[in-house]
Amino acid sequence: MTTMVRRTVDPLVVGRVIGDVLDMFVPMVDFRVQYGTKHIFNGCEIKPSLAFERPLAQISGHPSTDNFYTIIMIDPDAPSPSEPKMKEWLHWIIVDIPQGMDASKGKELVEYMGPKPPTRIHRYVFVLFRQKGPIAKQWQLPQARSNFSTRNFAAQNGLGLPVAAVYFNSQKEAANKKR
Repeated sequence: MTTMVRRTVDPLVVGRVIGDVLDMFVPMVDFRVQYGTKHIFNGCEIKPSLAFERPLAQISGHPSTDNFYTIIMIDPDAPSPSEPKMKEWLHWIIVDIPQGMDASKGKELVEYMGPKPPTRIHRYVFVLFRQKGPIAKQWQLPQARSNFSTRNFAAQNGLGLPVAAVYFNSQKEAANKKR
C-alpha cells in the first residue's frame, strides 16, 4: 500500500503541487479527469484549446449519496498583482458530487473557466476533497477568481486535507497551431 501511495504522491511533490498549493496528504480515492478522450495524468501537457470545455471528472467507488466530494481547479502559476506567486487563480468549484459519480452530478459554485496561460508553462491542478456532508449554505465563497487560496478555502469550509489531486501543464498556443 505504501508503494502505491508513494507513486501517487511523488509526481505531485516533483511538480511542486505539494508545497506550493497543498500540504502532504494520503490519496484515498481514485479520481480521474479527462478532456474528450485525453486522460489527465500528473505533469502531462494539455493545449488550452483542448481544455476549453469543462472536463469529465469521475470519482471512484460504488454510487453513494452518503459520501459527497468537492472539486477545486486552480492555476498556482498566475501571479496576482498584490501577492505575486502567493495566491492561485480559481478556475472551478463544484460541490456535492456523490461518490461513484462524475462532476456533472454536483453543484457548480464557480463556473468552469478553461486554461488561458498568458506566458510560460502553467500548472492546472484539480483537487478533490471529501465533504463531511452536503454543503451548508454558509460556505464562504471567493469574492474573485484571483488571490484564491486552496488551503484557506478548505480550512474556512471544514474540508480538511485533500483525498486526491491531479495536475496538467499548459502553455499559450501559437495562433496557427490551435487544436
